[in-house]
Amino acid sequence: MDESAAAQARTAPGQRDAGVARVPVSLRVNGTERRLEVDTRTTLLDALRDGLKLTGTKKGCDQGQCGACTVHVDGRRMLSCLILAASADGREVRTIEGLERDGTPHPMQEAFVRHDGLQCGYCTSGQIMSAVALLEEGRAGSDEEIREFMSGNLCRCGTYPHIVAAIREVAARGDHA
Repeated sequence: MDESAAAQARTAPGQRDAGVARVPVSLRVNGTERRLEVDTRTTLLDALRDGLKLTGTKKGCDQGQCGACTVHVDGRRMLSCLILAASADGREVRTIEGLERDGTPHPMQEAFVRHDGLQCGYCTSGQIMSAVALLEEGRAGSDEEIREFMSGNLCRCGTYPHIVAAIREVAARGDHA
């Protein structure tokens, strides 16, 4: 990639870059209608972080390998680094910021804290978003099932047993809505 192409690829959603096509995008993010204009190459991850300033969703590998960027799109967990923002036009997006209700953390967020399901915290938002989706999908029947359906989310600190314990607690209480 030559220097000008590299510079264009780094252009944030709110910035202009001559010669690059831009498109309007309308998203319903965490229950609120949001509109922005993005470079056609902008990922949903970059639109959320740079365009909408929702920085809870993390950029890990930027290749769909780590799960740090997991969000819910139309109720399904997705890796936001692999989705173009333009392809999410008109869709419902829920981020980690959208889990709390009236200032109260989601039960999964509380369980992660209780069970020390985090250390450095970098993967935590993606882990929690996947854990919430896993419960909504009805896939928390056993520890093995939890591990299988959480396998797309990597934790470099190795808190997997604590993450499984947090998910198991919320699943047993049934208060994951």
